[in-house]
Amino acid sequence: MEALLIVDVQIDFCPGGALEVPKGDKIIPIINQLSEQFDIVVQTQDWHPQEHTSFASTHDNQAPFETINMPYGQQVLWPDHCVQGSEGAQFHPDLNTKNSQLIVRKGFRKQIDSYSAFYENDGETTTGLTGYLKARDIDTLYAVGLATDFCVKWSVVDGIKEGFDLHVVEDAVKGIDIEGSVDQAWQEMLDQGATKVSSSELLD
Repeated sequence: MEALLIVDVQIDFCPGGALEVPKGDKIIPIINQLSEQFDIVVQTQDWHPQEHTSFASTHDNQAPFETINMPYGQQVLWPDHCVQGSEGAQFHPDLNTKNSQLIVRKGFRKQIDSYSAFYENDGETTTGLTGYLKARDIDTLYAVGLATDFCVKWSVVDGIKEGFDLHVVEDAVKGIDIEGSVDQAWQEMLDQGATKVSSSELLD
């Protein structure tokens, strides 16, 4: 069975938000069309406590987009974003969520970031999504959302490692693009076995 995986289409990741993805809101109409085509829709939601370890403001003398080493590896430091209960953490108001059957919240552990829909950034702490999908006999995922070079990429790569067939809808994802990170993300996803599809192929 197939499912649509909508990654982090939240106010803070769209234009005007705390960590905006350029033109991130432009993919929402396409995602809304796609969500009508799938019987099973899963969403992720970035959901950080205040003073999360991934926030630059939590560290002395550190600025957003700098990197530091954490026990689980290298960490990009971000502007405060998607704080639990804040307006910015909410799904974009134009996003149609009525067909979503599961919302996976991630990044809620204060001491570790979480890009992937499947694992925290330590690569070991699971979100439980694999078990849910397998219990529903889902073996194929179509990934859309934000941002191509971070949460989408890690969700796709981890999903493949978990044994799912992953397709990335190229006109329904947008990236931040730090020094060519979008192109690199696409290369990584394709190298791991993901396929690139267009929304028109799915909507025909």
